[in-house]
Amino acid sequence: MNTSADLLKELRIDRKAPPPAPPSRRGLGITLGVVVVLLALAATGWAVFGREKPLEVRTAPTVALGNNAASASVLDASGYVVARRMATVSAKVTGKVQEVLIEEGMRVEAGQVLARLEPIDADADRALSQSQLQAARSQTTGVQAQLVEAEANARRLSSLVAQQLVSKAQYDQAVAQRDLLRAQVQTAQRNERTAADRLKIADIGLDNTIVRAPFAGVVIAKAAQPGEIVSPLSAGGGFTRTGIGTIVDMESLEVEVEVNESFIGRVQPKMPIQATLNAYPDWQIPGEVIAIIPTADRSKATVKVRVALGVKDPRIVPDMGVRVSFLEAAKPQLAEQPKGVRVPGAGVVERDGAQVAFVVGDDDTVQQRSLKVAGKLGDDVHVTDGLQAGETVVLDPPAELKDGAKVVLAEDAE
Repeated sequence: MNTSADLLKELRIDRKAPPPAPPSRRGLGITLGVVVVLLALAATGWAVFGREKPLEVRTAPTVALGNNAASASVLDASGYVVARRMATVSAKVTGKVQEVLIEEGMRVEAGQVLARLEPIDADADRALSQSQLQAARSQTTGVQAQLVEAEANARRLSSLVAQQLVSKAQYDQAVAQRDLLRAQVQTAQRNERTAADRLKIADIGLDNTIVRAPFAGVVIAKAAQPGEIVSPLSAGGGFTRTGIGTIVDMESLEVEVEVNESFIGRVQPKMPIQATLNAYPDWQIPGEVIAIIPTADRSKATVKVRVALGVKDPRIVPDMGVRVSFLEAAKPQLAEQPKGVRVPGAGVVERDGAQVAFVVGDDDTVQQRSLKVAGKLGDDVHVTDGLQAGETVVLDPPAELKDGAKVVLAEDAE
């Protein structure tokens, strides 16, 4: 009986026991994370293996027709940029430099002061000339006063001699004195003018101590410093400067080329040219032939040709190397230039009975274009509609290439 009672107790439900714990949130989060990772791996696998691999292709650009140069080069020659107006500026007199007002690269105007020499000697010479002029004026004034008195005395004696109150000899002496003073007045006036001219010369000598720009231009060299002796004749030998600086008129720049005398017959005045500076090989400058110098260099068998540049630009400076292409004169067009573009023959294929080309976009996606072909141009095709100049087309497009497909260039795939 006790055993049966114990078994019945075990079958009872304990109402006071706590309910079982729910599943934890941490375990649920781990489960969700695993699911997300599996989905990401599935998407990556589809992107890598499910999508089609971009096709590797070769491309070429289209070229516009009707833009051919109107002139072709008949001769190429090398030369240098030169300035027709370039001067090393110096003082007219020998002297010590007091100040220099220029630096390399500075732009100056005509008449602008470039430097000054010490004016000690010139100032002294001018002061002496000024004193001599004042002395000459004083002498002229004194002689003129004496002449006034002598003329009055001659007039008085003239009336008295007519009345026989004075002797004829006294009157003749007064007239002679008057004429002498008249001559002295003329001499004094000439001396005064001479002194005035000497003062002007002294002013010019003082002005010669100031060095001015002969024309507008750019300073390319500064040759003297304060305290140095400059002389136009280089009287002091190696220790004397001959100039203050060098100025170039940038508006007078042109090109001098040496053409082999065997080909000089191809060059004519006013002939168009195309110049390319060695410093800027991608910059083509138009121009024309100014003149052919009528002499030859027997040592080099060349003839100099002057060429004018059609562009004024600060990048063009003297002594730059330049290559000049002499061009044929433009010929009148007898017919309208062809329109459209030139496409490599391998870039045009037939799809569904139509001639098409595949144009590569910026995102490496191709676009199929229907073309209107006018004919063959050697190995190329003349396309009048469907393509524009500068677009890139696929060469030898494979059969599986479709509109909107991704491609990769052959050189990029390597």
